[in-house]
Amino acid sequence: MIQSYKKKPELQENYDAIIIGSGIGSLATGALLAKQGQKVLLLERHYEPGGFTHTFKRRGYEWDVGIHYIGDMQHPKSILRKLFSYISDDNLQWADMGDVYDKIIIGDKEYDFVKGVTNFKNKMISYFPEEEKAITEYINTIFKASKTSKKFYLDKSLPPLLSKLIGGFMRKPYNKYSDQTTYDVLRNLTDNEELIKVLTGQYGDYGLAPKESSFVMHTAVAKHYFAGGSFPVGGSSQIVKTIVPVIAKAGGTLLISAEVDEVIIENNTAKGVKMKDGKSFYAKNIISGAGIMTTYNKLLPEDTVAKHHLKEQLQKVKRSVASTCLYIGLEGSPEELKLPKTNYWIYPEDLDHDASIARYLEDPDQPFPVVYISFPSAKDPDWPNRYPGKSAIDIITLMPSDTFNEWKGTNWKKRGEDYEQLKEKIAQRLLEALFKKLPHLREKVDCYELSTPLTTQHFVNYEEGEIYGLDHSPKRFRQKFLKPRTPIKNFYLTGQDIMTAGIGSALFSGVLTATALTKKNILKKVQAYKS
Repeated sequence: MIQSYKKKPELQENYDAIIIGSGIGSLATGALLAKQGQKVLLLERHYEPGGFTHTFKRRGYEWDVGIHYIGDMQHPKSILRKLFSYISDDNLQWADMGDVYDKIIIGDKEYDFVKGVTNFKNKMISYFPEEEKAITEYINTIFKASKTSKKFYLDKSLPPLLSKLIGGFMRKPYNKYSDQTTYDVLRNLTDNEELIKVLTGQYGDYGLAPKESSFVMHTAVAKHYFAGGSFPVGGSSQIVKTIVPVIAKAGGTLLISAEVDEVIIENNTAKGVKMKDGKSFYAKNIISGAGIMTTYNKLLPEDTVAKHHLKEQLQKVKRSVASTCLYIGLEGSPEELKLPKTNYWIYPEDLDHDASIARYLEDPDQPFPVVYISFPSAKDPDWPNRYPGKSAIDIITLMPSDTFNEWKGTNWKKRGEDYEQLKEKIAQRLLEALFKKLPHLREKVDCYELSTPLTTQHFVNYEEGEIYGLDHSPKRFRQKFLKPRTPIKNFYLTGQDIMTAGIGSALFSGVLTATALTKKNILKKVQAYKS
């Protein structure tokens, strides 16, 4: 049940757990606890639930703000598929994107990422026949690194004493890979810079270029899509719509327009939350899915933060990249407009990924270092039923948050003419990137709207408009405090910061948090689940 905090909601007298935020990490945690018979109250400050899984509607169109494709969903026995089925009671359906899920475009050259490991390998070899050995070793290394991740993340859910005893052994194999950058690993396999640029062509999925990102983050994304990409049937809003009933079945609810002011801490124990309007709610356990930066900087009492040196912890990690997204509505169905299901990743030809970013940061008028184009209306088989004769496109690029510093503190929709002019300039550049690849769409655009890092800050409450939580550098994976348990009794974290970026990782953060809280083997219950 989704209710508005502003409209006298029907609430239980007490709850087993209160979760701050309603992103996929919070939703998964809530549903997994509900499956254990717990009553859960989710509190969402936005008027739309779902975090980066929510959609918005404007001018007769609908856009997905964060879900563009998900990997590993077509095999019924995949753990990710099982987990989604488990927390949605089998009500969430997935559409296959087809053989080519990503197209890497570098100048005038195109490289297709095709589903199936063997198919992918053969396709890459067809582009780089002299690099067969390196490509084979690259794929083998992806699988070797991936195998070390299970124990690394399992350690995060262990009781502190047990983790102290055996955690080092569980983390060590993973850290062998996490300590290396993506570029360093690939450069050891090949000196072909074009091949490296192609193989790292999905770096936008986690926002950090190859010479700065940890190889394990690249590994997680690359392996995630080897089996192809999928899209939720009915759009990403179906994620909330199918998971909330599972929470409600156990007596829980999700409140929108419900902003938490502070977590109530007494004797180093979390007792409840105080809302912006002064009202308080209490529960046995309090969980924050608001991101560790927001949680420690804004939601905890200052004396608690000081006592546990939580600000010092935050000095050891950095915020991830911010972005801008152009949401486009077009007249004509996806079939009429010949829209692909494949995502386009467009890069400048002259520089590697890191150098392209450096040039752009120095001069924002230089070519965008990456332009990502997604065609959600073509991916969703239910789209024609909801929006006949119309289509939608999303175009995303990196955008430093300080580009919009002069408008910080201004209100959404009221930032002034200069702000709107800058947005229009960026929008036109992104439109031209689209028209260069699909020129026939130039006359079909009905409307468009650009989000900025300030938009993200307003709706998701990430201070710098970051979209992936924390940067996925090698240093990040050495921080043992990025786990569900905190130094505060009965206070837990969930969401992408305790795992890695992306919906799959955020989803699994729910497993970690529910496991740590209940002390039960939640993953075993998921694996035993039969659809």
